[in-house]
Amino acid sequence: MPKIDALFKMMVDKGASDLHMVVGLPPMIRLHGDLYPLEGLPPLTPESSRELLFEVMTDKQRELFVQNLDFDMAYEFAGVCRFRCNILNTRKGVQAVFRIIPTRIKTLPELGMPDALRQLSELRQGLVLVTGPTGSGKSTTLAAMIDHINNTREAHVITIEDPIEFVHENKRAVITQREVGTHATSFADAIKAAGREDPDVILVGEMRDLETISLAISTSTFGVVVYATLHTNSAAGTVDRIIDSYPHEEQPQVRTLLADSLKGIVAQQLLKTADGHGRCAANEVLIGSPALSNLIREGKTFQIPSLIQTGQKEGMQSMDTCLLEFVRVRKVTPDAALEKAQDKMQFIKTLEKEGFKVEF
Repeated sequence: MPKIDALFKMMVDKGASDLHMVVGLPPMIRLHGDLYPLEGLPPLTPESSRELLFEVMTDKQRELFVQNLDFDMAYEFAGVCRFRCNILNTRKGVQAVFRIIPTRIKTLPELGMPDALRQLSELRQGLVLVTGPTGSGKSTTLAAMIDHINNTREAHVITIEDPIEFVHENKRAVITQREVGTHATSFADAIKAAGREDPDVILVGEMRDLETISLAISTSTFGVVVYATLHTNSAAGTVDRIIDSYPHEEQPQVRTLLADSLKGIVAQQLLKTADGHGRCAANEVLIGSPALSNLIREGKTFQIPSLIQTGQKEGMQSMDTCLLEFVRVRKVTPDAALEKAQDKMQFIKTLEKEGFKVEF
């Protein structure tokens, strides 16, 4: 058994989400959003860190790490859980961060997601984006959406990930999971190949470059629903990010394509719960509509927040509306919500009007 498995067992027993291997410090765990050292363990040295990490890498993975100076991989602690890992070179030596991937995929209701995400999971064509900063739970949300498809319809689902995180077993759907670097040379090449593999649903783990973005958009117009992620914090910011990634002369055409294909954006943030014993996801939800298509075509993305405010009957919600509701039901503290709010001054006014105290 690899020596690092003992650290993983300690991490799992404590209910932590991440393990940080940092030279000069003991192994650190992230528990409910905060970092703590694993008690009783000595600081890692360059030699001990390298030994622990290289033991769980294959010869090929070690070769790629030496070439690229960092490396993403998945690791399975047999019979317990899987981890997503980034191993990196630093000034102090080889370090790593492991993120736990639960064995059981939680359902959308278990995650506390609004019903609009179920509706987005039942689309048959178009582009759906789940966005947010690193560590905001995008992969967990997408896994729940894919699992809903797997439980409710006969479909061929292709996931393209780097690395494969949640493992989906075939239920009503047929699930094909491909890992970039192991089963495909790149996201773009895997999307191109997917078009010849009779897909109904394609999951693109991350739209990292212009070619991947272009292929995801174009593929979603051909009778396939494409789910993908971006590191953006709002629906309007996501649309702008996609369009701005293209050369200026191509942007009018991209606006038209995106206006026709975009069916929804879920922007997600992760907050510590008020009891301090967990974290919860807050979501901004934008649903595709003729009005949204017109705003995108006309370059009026600054009006998307207003569209969300008036689209509550269609399942839309703003981030600040979601955060306010979390405060009202005592799910999160006012200060935690304010940290993630988009219009902070208005958020403070609303909280104070409703009798909540905010420290800022």
